[in-house]
Amino acid sequence: MPVKKRTATGVLGGLAGLVGLSAVAGVLITATVTPAIAVSGAAASSAITMFDQLPSALEIDQLMLPTTLYYKNPDTGEDIVLTKFWDQNRIPVSFEEVPTVMYDAILSSEDPRYYEHGGVDLIGTTRAVLTNIRGGSETQGGSSISQQYVKNVLIQRCEADAETEEAKAACFYEATQSSGTEGIQRKLQEMRYAIQLEKEYSKNEILLGYLDIANFGGTNYGIGAAAQYYFGVPASQLSLTQAATLAGMVQNPNSYRIDQPTNEVNGAADGYSKAKGRQTYVLGRMLEDGKITQEQHDAAVAEPITPNIVQPQTGCAAALGSAYFCQYVKTIIQSDPAFGATDKDREEALKRGGLNVYTSLDVRLQLPAEQAMRDWAPGRIDGMSFGAASVNVEATTGRVLSMAQNTTFTEDLALSATDPAYSSLVYASDKAHGGSQGFPVGSTYKLFTLIDWLEKGHSLNETLNGVNRVFPRMKANCQGDWVNTTRTKIDNFAKDGGYTGTVSQFTKASLNSGFLAMAEKLDLCDINKVADRMGVKTGDGQLTYQSNPDVGYIANVAFDVLGSKNISPLAMAGAYATVANKGIYCTPKAIDRVTDANGQEIAPPVSTCTQVIAPEVAATAAYALQGVMNSGGTGAASNPRDGTPLIGKTGTHNTYQTMMIESSTNATTAVWVGNVKDEATLYKRYYNGVELAQLRHRIAPVIQRAANAVYGGDEFPRPDNNLTRQVLTNLPSTVGMPVDQARATLQEAGFTVLVGEAVDSGEAEGIIARQDPAGGRIAGGATVTINPSNGQGISVPDVSGQRPEQALSAIRGAGFGNAAPGTCTEDANADKAGVVTSTNPAAGSVTNRNAQISVNYSRDKCP
Repeated sequence: MPVKKRTATGVLGGLAGLVGLSAVAGVLITATVTPAIAVSGAAASSAITMFDQLPSALEIDQLMLPTTLYYKNPDTGEDIVLTKFWDQNRIPVSFEEVPTVMYDAILSSEDPRYYEHGGVDLIGTTRAVLTNIRGGSETQGGSSISQQYVKNVLIQRCEADAETEEAKAACFYEATQSSGTEGIQRKLQEMRYAIQLEKEYSKNEILLGYLDIANFGGTNYGIGAAAQYYFGVPASQLSLTQAATLAGMVQNPNSYRIDQPTNEVNGAADGYSKAKGRQTYVLGRMLEDGKITQEQHDAAVAEPITPNIVQPQTGCAAALGSAYFCQYVKTIIQSDPAFGATDKDREEALKRGGLNVYTSLDVRLQLPAEQAMRDWAPGRIDGMSFGAASVNVEATTGRVLSMAQNTTFTEDLALSATDPAYSSLVYASDKAHGGSQGFPVGSTYKLFTLIDWLEKGHSLNETLNGVNRVFPRMKANCQGDWVNTTRTKIDNFAKDGGYTGTVSQFTKASLNSGFLAMAEKLDLCDINKVADRMGVKTGDGQLTYQSNPDVGYIANVAFDVLGSKNISPLAMAGAYATVANKGIYCTPKAIDRVTDANGQEIAPPVSTCTQVIAPEVAATAAYALQGVMNSGGTGAASNPRDGTPLIGKTGTHNTYQTMMIESSTNATTAVWVGNVKDEATLYKRYYNGVELAQLRHRIAPVIQRAANAVYGGDEFPRPDNNLTRQVLTNLPSTVGMPVDQARATLQEAGFTVLVGEAVDSGEAEGIIARQDPAGGRIAGGATVTINPSNGQGISVPDVSGQRPEQALSAIRGAGFGNAAPGTCTEDANADKAGVVTSTNPAAGSVTNRNAQISVNYSRDKCP
């Protein structure tokens, strides 16, 4: 209530008790309402002076109006109500939308002289004052419609400032239940406001204002909401009996409400007896005033009260399958400065501001997403905290087009704590926008290693040693030059041993050890910073490369490359949308426009699109990611095969979290299927005949197909020539190395190694004796064959010019056990004893010690 300049008790302190106060009140009422009447006496003059000094200007606050969320009907362009949020359920109406029978019912029962007085009904007020003087426990009737309107305005203002439900209840009690001196003071102030009100507004405006603000039981306020709630009709279609029932409620709304059929008093069993009695009173007053005929009166009295309760849409549960999208939007309103500077301001905007919020929800994608969840993701699976969520964003704008989840939405914490099929958490989003902490996203995080690789100038066709091994040290300049990462191997899927290959091959096959080999040549901190640039933070809002201020550690480790951090599917969808959008990242946007209760535009939450990676890098990354979705790629099972070019990436964290992200140039789908809070395996467990780990491949293509049908998709830009160049690598020579050392040396240099058969060599057995190709700069990834020595090789000595007998002796002395004369060539000039001309194998060649060595010679005459 407004602060008075002077209290009634102060001005009239010389009067004897309540009788005197009440008498003077009657005088000043008469003087104010009928100024022509002369009033004399010091006490009366003092009272009138006090009355004149009471605040007279009552600012009519905006009604507490519901905030309404809309989505667009794509066929008609019509905005359809998704749900509403309110403290007070209210549907404002125009004067013409209220039928005459409703006006007649409310005026006959509450203020029959409404159009005759100037804001205060002298007769009714005097009667109420005298009743109070006699010691009535409650303030009696007699207030005009204008006074009741004032009272409701003041109650609403009080409730708007109330911090608790108890404080709200006190607002109503203090405005309606005060008695004695306090009651008269309140009524005097109401009268003062009412008189001034009628100087500023027309009778019709005040009457409609009253019908819009009055409580009709529970959270139903205003005749529009009351008609819809109690009888399922708009106010304009109220019948006589319905209008009389509602008019009867305003005197004591919660006593006369007709939405509690099981009540022993005023329930269905007794024909809503209290409400019927009050309705009959209203009908009697209407008959007395000549508003209805005797026949109409009798028929209405004889007609039973028949409620048709229509529960209003309120809260996200009313949005049914779109409840989690609704909850996401709700949290935006509760947190974004566009809706108020403080938490309290934003909460009031949500429940009292009368905002019209036009969302980005596209039912052409939402409905297929909901159906896919119903078909493939049950609300619960025994023995695990099973969960699934999907989200689709428009790649070129960041608009969130759909969001679905396997659970049923509820804000009943006790229910969700005991039954995993119910939840209020938005699995697709983060803690700030739905309460979820995100989930380990697995290999979908490899995108950021790929981007950093390309930004550093490396090629998709560069070859690396992707054999699984220990990667003990990696760079992480966020916390120093090097960090110890792991002393053990990080397995590939299905214990794959890995291989030497190109980055394109690693991406298509999602080879863990291949990406670790890439990361080994990069910087873990830089990889995580790429994620930050592309809109990715952890589920609790931390940057992926910074220390946790609460714990005090910096988490840049090898596991980062493989997606061990908890991140929301929406954030990951935004990152892949960035690649699809030529390197332009758009912040998520779920609200297209906002208007206030009067239809005036309000600036919606800020949404930006920023070039965060170079177009050529995005195009080249997209080229690699297209391989994932094609035959042989890990994401091929999620390709809807509708002809739309797609990029994508799978992700699996250990055995208990899975993801699938895919995108056209226009729309991006992310699907998560896994455990909400435990680590139960998704493998070798089935639903509808499909392994849980593969359910993502049943859900994602349904949503992406729907998105492709609506938004289409173009060919992705061609990759950058430099970033797909063939990279020549120095081929080291491994001759003289043991086999294992030779293999590791060549693999480390990026070559595939084939160990051939052992060859004759002077090297010890097991030492590489031959390599093909031998060395030089060749294409990385080429196959190099190495041959170890068998330990049996001896170099044939050079015996040219010797006598044949000497030569044979020398060869046998070198270790060859099978030496014999070879071909003889006659030469007239040759010595009679003969001269060795060559050997077979030739001198210097390495030959098995058991091989025959033939000694060729010449002499004057051959034998």
